[in-house]
Amino acid sequence: MTEPTQESPSGRQEAGEIARLLSYVAIFAVSAGLGLEAAAIPTSRFEVLGAGAFPLMVYGLLCLVSLIAIVGSVRRIGVGAIARFGGEVLRWIRDRRLVIVIFACFGAYLISIPWLGFSIATFVFLLVAQLILAPRNPLSIGLAVVIALLFSFGLNWVFAEVFNVFLPRGT
Repeated sequence: MTEPTQESPSGRQEAGEIARLLSYVAIFAVSAGLGLEAAAIPTSRFEVLGAGAFPLMVYGLLCLVSLIAIVGSVRRIGVGAIARFGGEVLRWIRDRRLVIVIFACFGAYLISIPWLGFSIATFVFLLVAQLILAPRNPLSIGLAVVIALLFSFGLNWVFAEVFNVFLPRGT
């Protein structure tokens, strides 16, 4: 008997069921955390239940429903599905590596704006993103530099001179 793969119907069902299980766990964790926050809302001396009673009931109900869904999902997952899931996740990451790299560059861009300033951080981000995604020949590299200059320093100039809005300068 062959093992189900991602392309087979049973492999897709297993992957979907594991994804649902992970979403149920995430919903449970968020609901539990928000329930703890709701429990910390101070009570009023004029109300019997207090301001946190309704959110606490809603989050408690969400925790209960997601816990029931977690148990049902665990029962439907095949024995070998969890072992195959790790390999499928690695394949999924490998297939989408450019998207992940661009998101990482965007995160680094957002973190670097306070230190480098808008113009320099935007120039570096746009140049790196274009060099990652575009073919690397002299024309496309030159075009990437021009676009990065235009949309970083040019945009900063437009905001400062036309709109009188000053973007972050950096430290």
